Amino acid sequence: MPRTLETGTLESAPPPLPRRLLTILRPELPSLAEEIIEEIPRALPEYDRPMQGPYVTALQIGVERALDQFVARVADAAPDPGRHADTYRRLGRFEAHEGRSLDSLQAAYRIGAQVAWRRLMAIAARHDLSSSVMAQLADALFGFMNELASLSLAGYMDARPTEMDDQRRRLLHLILSRRPGAGRAIAELAELTEWNVPDEVTLVTVPPGARCVREALDDDVLVDLTADEPRLLVPGRAPGGQPEPLPAERRKMLAEAFPDGGVAAGLTVPLEHAADSLRWARQALTLIEAGVLDDGPVTSCEDHMVTLWLLSDCALVDQLARRHLGGMNDLEHGQRERLVATLHTWLTTRGTAAEMADELHVHPQTVRHRIKRLEKELGGRLTDPDARFAIEIVLRAMWLRDRVQPEPQDQPEDH
Repeated sequence: MPRTLETGTLESAPPPLPRRLLTILRPELPSLAEEIIEEIPRALPEYDRPMQGPYVTALQIGVERALDQFVARVADAAPDPGRHADTYRRLGRFEAHEGRSLDSLQAAYRIGAQVAWRRLMAIAARHDLSSSVMAQLADALFGFMNELASLSLAGYMDARPTEMDDQRRRLLHLILSRRPGAGRAIAELAELTEWNVPDEVTLVTVPPGARCVREALDDDVLVDLTADEPRLLVPGRAPGGQPEPLPAERRKMLAEAFPDGGVAAGLTVPLEHAADSLRWARQALTLIEAGVLDDGPVTSCEDHMVTLWLLSDCALVDQLARRHLGGMNDLEHGQRERLVATLHTWLTTRGTAAEMADELHVHPQTVRHRIKRLEKELGGRLTDPDARFAIEIVLRAMWLRDRVQPEPQDQPEDH
């Protein structure tokens, strides 16, 4: 019997079906979810994309949660109808961000319902379910799909871009493009969108698909969450004002707008250098994901400038290490690690053997022995100012990277 998806509000749960359905249906859910996720891109070319990324992840989660919630509902397992509501609103928001109408997602819901119904028919034959039970299941299934479609419609309407949103996204793209002579076009588009052009700006990045409370963002923030790498522009001081990094109230705004965290704010720079601020923010986001930087509500590049610089080109750091520490490559791993630790302490503290021994938790004679070995392996580099500076840079960068790498296995001490 054909059914169409219509909008509406969440309805009360249908009459309970036999509780044994929970035992019958639960084992079917993982394979059924896979079948639905495979069938949707096969039937709808617009969903035929690599099975990765935030959109596909959201779709997979949506299918799995929908099946789980539906089975709990029909088995009278007291499901919370609003528990996963944001999952389906998010799918609607994604459709708006992708620039499609909601027809595609509603078609996907219909396909999911059809695949699920075929599976229910097969289950009914195996377990001899009555026609009255199957009629109740049909009503419950298609009614549930309507509810999900209604939630997605609400998300779609919330996220559907207005003409002003489109123009402000174009303005942000123009600012970041660094096109020659773009100043006049920026001024004209800013006037059209009623946006005051600031002297300084801070670019911000968030993970793709991050949950955003748009109403928490200030009106003067330029936003593009539809890009592969979502970004925002936060204006700094107005013309004639005093220079100031991203202030506390702006950080609080970002934390409230992105309650799941993962926000990285670049440096505050003149408007014409906005692309640099975005580049630094993206690098900070990468280091957050790698575990090098702490994942707070808002991570500011202002607080991590040296780390960003040292890790801006890890391949170059490796080349510096080969040239300045390559003499120790033939040593056993544990012995090399201990020498590197001693060298780092020596260069950063310039302490006596006794002072270094306290910091390294070894005997002073061990420190003296290691320093002699370092002088032997590194030769005149420790007395050459340029080489010594390069070694300090390399050691600091290596220490930062090692924070997210497994600790090496201990080797016998060298004496």
